Amino acid sequence: MDGLAVDALIADGSVVDRLADDGPDETVGVVTADGPDPEEMYPVGPEVEVELRPQRRLRIWQLAPIVGLSAVGSLMFAFPLAFDFGDSGAVIAMLGLLICSCAAGWGMMAARRVGYTWPGLPPRGSGRRPDWRVVLGYLLLVALVVVLAVWRVARLR
Repeated sequence: MDGLAVDALIADGSVVDRLADDGPDETVGVVTADGPDPEEMYPVGPEVEVELRPQRRLRIWQLAPIVGLSAVGSLMFAFPLAFDFGDSGAVIAMLGLLICSCAAGWGMMAARRVGYTWPGLPPRGSGRRPDWRVVLGYLLLVALVVVLAVWRVARLR
């Protein structure tokens, strides 16, 4: 053996046994081929599983622009209709309705992205088909709101 190998075998003045190529021949301590028992790993109590992914919910940075745009759009829609600002009232009201509708669509897409669904509709990825009566009810409700809004703005002229 060369001098460096002999120096590596001596620790604190005693000779250390060389390891075989595949490791020590005997097991040391409580390590077994299977590993320690669960009681040895968790001596305080039973093992507890914790969900590592955060809950899916809308955050404040997602909600703030949606709420702000819908408030501005609602005010732009409501004030010309309530106080009749003259010839430009219909244009401002339609612009407010457009902004408010865009904010509502943005909010629905953000809610769908985190897993929320409309009442009566199946959750995303469940494989179930939505009931046609529920979908028809939502379509009629949206159509009614649009007809009433356009009718009111048309009456300003």
